[in-house]
Amino acid sequence: MSGFYHACFVVPDLGKAMGDFTIATGTSWRPIRDGRLGEWDYRIVFSEGPPHLELIEGPPGSPWDCGGVARFDHLGWWTRSIEDASARLAEAGFPAEFDACPYGRPFAYHRVDSIGARIELVDASVQPGFLENWNPGGAPMPALED
Repeated sequence: MSGFYHACFVVPDLGKAMGDFTIATGTSWRPIRDGRLGEWDYRIVFSEGPPHLELIEGPPGSPWDCGGVARFDHLGWWTRSIEDASARLAEAGFPAEFDACPYGRPFAYHRVDSIGARIELVDASVQPGFLENWNPGGAPMPALED
């Protein structure tokens, strides 16, 4: 499991989900950020970590559309090569459900039906920015070797 760094839930109400996690588990959060990918505006937050909890509130039709019902969405791993790792998963029978590379973002979601969720691969080249934004002063995290 080298490189596992977060678990993500897609939620209809980011503030409520953060509050409930905090009440239930004592989780502390970094500040919420607004983002845009392609035509989709979304809101995102990570917990202190690693490993991190990620919550995303996305619009209908987006890769984070939860249909109004919060759910577990994916587990995330860093990889040394998004292209090689995505090809390896696709060849193993886990197709890419969403590829953000054409949008200039080096990550991809691969469907793994046996767990009812996706695996997110994120190119390790963007890890310094992640650490700066979500885990200031945090140590580099391992990446899958492909």
